[in-house]
Amino acid sequence: MTTTHETPVDMQPATFSTDIAGLDESIAPAVVDLAAEDVFDLRIAPVVKQIGGNRVRMIAYNGSIPGPTLRVRQGSEISVRVRNDADIDATVHWHGLRLDNKYDGSHDTQEPIAIGGEFIYKVRFPDAGLYWYHPHIREDYGLDMGLYGNIVVEPADPDYWPPVNREYVVTLDDVLLEDGRITPYNLDGPNFVAMGRFGNVMLTGGENNLELTARAGEVVRFYFTNTANTRLFNVNIPGARMKLVGGDSGRYERHTFVEDALLSPSERAIIDVFFDNAGTFSIAHRTPMRSYTLGTITVTDEPIDESLRTQFEELRTAPDLSAERARIEVDRDRAPDKTLAFESLMPLLYGDPNAHADTWTCPMHPDIVSTQPGTCPKCGMKLIAAASPPTASSAGHAHAHDTPDGLEWEDLMPDINRASDSHNMTWKLVDRDTGLANGHIDWAFTVGDQVKIRLVNDLHQDHPMHHPFHIHGAGRFLVLSRDGEPNPNLVWKDTVLVRANETVDILLDVSNPGRWMAHCHIAEHNQSGMMFSFPVAESARPTPTV
Repeated sequence: MTTTHETPVDMQPATFSTDIAGLDESIAPAVVDLAAEDVFDLRIAPVVKQIGGNRVRMIAYNGSIPGPTLRVRQGSEISVRVRNDADIDATVHWHGLRLDNKYDGSHDTQEPIAIGGEFIYKVRFPDAGLYWYHPHIREDYGLDMGLYGNIVVEPADPDYWPPVNREYVVTLDDVLLEDGRITPYNLDGPNFVAMGRFGNVMLTGGENNLELTARAGEVVRFYFTNTANTRLFNVNIPGARMKLVGGDSGRYERHTFVEDALLSPSERAIIDVFFDNAGTFSIAHRTPMRSYTLGTITVTDEPIDESLRTQFEELRTAPDLSAERARIEVDRDRAPDKTLAFESLMPLLYGDPNAHADTWTCPMHPDIVSTQPGTCPKCGMKLIAAASPPTASSAGHAHAHDTPDGLEWEDLMPDINRASDSHNMTWKLVDRDTGLANGHIDWAFTVGDQVKIRLVNDLHQDHPMHHPFHIHGAGRFLVLSRDGEPNPNLVWKDTVLVRANETVDILLDVSNPGRWMAHCHIAEHNQSGMMFSFPVAESARPTPTV
């Protein structure tokens, strides 16, 4: 089946500018150490970015993509004065931080920063770990154009992390380049809503071939963040040993040696890597179908100051997470307090449900043909009416999704995805108890609540696919189980990947009053409505007398 969606030239939607005339060149990202009470200036403005042989218009924080990496101390608070010199109103969301609600940076918590305007955020850092900042208005546009940067919160406990010889903070992203420019974004809202906007060029640390260095015998800590709109990254460094030590909000319950680390959009992984020998090593993104090279690490045989091999071999256990495991046992088998379902409607493809057809096929697997309507045995997607059986040439993507892992690794229906928007593709978060969806969901909690939330992503929908589910700073959560199987290694999270045909139970530790958002972190999904907000009240429990 070959599907095309062409719009007459005089009906093409208005788009954001791709013009590079008069723009400053992008610069290398800075690393900025900030002490408590410091004031930091952050400017949002367009730049020219060199990507391979192309000079393209992007948007940067302080002139760089990614923006500055901020290094701060746990327990501190800083002020960030943001100036918006871009082409759209802005906010800055401080992803994963349990800060004062009015500085969260969503449209629920502040008036947008107008073009030419400023806003001062007060940002506090109660938890050690790796966090990041990005837009929350037209996130599909600003985030993909380069507005992202990391925050490393150094722990108050000097023994929190094992020692390393050096550290690298690395963002993982992709952009869609066509005709020498980044494919334009519609002014009136996102497109590529079906699967999210996949890129065809990888940007690692803002570069299409990141180059790093190390020395043989060193242990190197990598702070990885997936900043992409929709792409999953499965990171590995072939030939080197990797140890997973941290995630979204701090350290894991148990350090583990791993072959790779899967990150959905907005998730983070802190990985210690031991380079035993000199040589050239790749940073790779490995999928079931292919492997991408994201960057290279040149390891020299220069002498090192100190060998940390013994410490690298040690698999530490975090006593605070072990205590959490004992505490949450009572929650593991009890009924959920809330059940949230991921659902989709795709009238772009399915139109009249009573339409007659002689054959039916899968939009993503055109080799699947049926004489009756139904669902695809490979991915669960509803079959669509086909005028005639597909030809071999139109089934060219069929091989790319034949792994039953519930994950969309690539854009398998690019023409359909490009034509999809919020008018012809509907993504919903649905409260199974009330039937309310997206912005109509009416949850309410109180500080101190322990809320068990069941996330259900079944195949009874038009387009089953994975979703990274994110909760803003109302608290942190632990993943209790996946499809009833207990989570073997706890870490505090703000985003969890829910695969197609998977049920995930999480336990939200509600600790921060205010009005907080929850949403899918595929940018085109949340910007087309797949989000809601809920209030958290101050605790009414009486204060104990001394």
